[in-house]
Amino acid sequence: MLKAAIFDLDGLLIDSEPLWQQAEIEVFGQLGLELTQEQAEETLGIRSDEVVRIRHAQAGWDLAVDPLEEVEAHIVGAVRDLVAEVGAAKEGVEHAIDFCTAKGLALAVASSSRMVIIEAALDRLGIRDRFPVVYSAESEPVGKPDPGVYLTTARKLGVKPETCVALEDSPAGLEAAKAAGMKCIVVPDRSVVGDSRLGAADLELASLSELDDAVWSRL
Repeated sequence: MLKAAIFDLDGLLIDSEPLWQQAEIEVFGQLGLELTQEQAEETLGIRSDEVVRIRHAQAGWDLAVDPLEEVEAHIVGAVRDLVAEVGAAKEGVEHAIDFCTAKGLALAVASSSRMVIIEAALDRLGIRDRFPVVYSAESEPVGKPDPGVYLTTARKLGVKPETCVALEDSPAGLEAAKAAGMKCIVVPDRSVVGDSRLGAADLELASLSELDDAVWSRL
């Protein structure tokens, strides 16, 4: 019996993946790493500090001049500002929250993003008060696809992982949810539609607006 619904943030609740890609292309470009849009999409769902380490391994900029922490801070700050200014809800957000609430599920957000971005996004969408638990993978040793962020979120909700359904948009997030022992509904970001890795999901929807009793019965 499901007791909780745990929502990812970027690309699921808010259309922020293009904003992340915009910020990363700009910041890494200043460091000599020219990323294409497709390359920027490769790190979808991965924690920002880990993205910076991946890109440093490729570009090898001088850490004495541009430490990893400062590079990440520039990206996070840019994304936070973009989210606050132009962030838009994904289709069906309010519907999905209302549906899960009507089913008596405890609600939470579990995201790879830094808490400053999570808070900016929830404030932008006006849904902060809908989630009793909001948790960032920044407090975990590593981010998604490691299941830690989901396991800790379930613990904060006071439920067992196997009684949770996670809602995700990325292969990394899906892998994290399934590794935590949760059911997972995936609503793929446009950049990963058709990705074979999404086959591990319990259900795949085109948007959150498709969440209904028929879908629920299939879980």
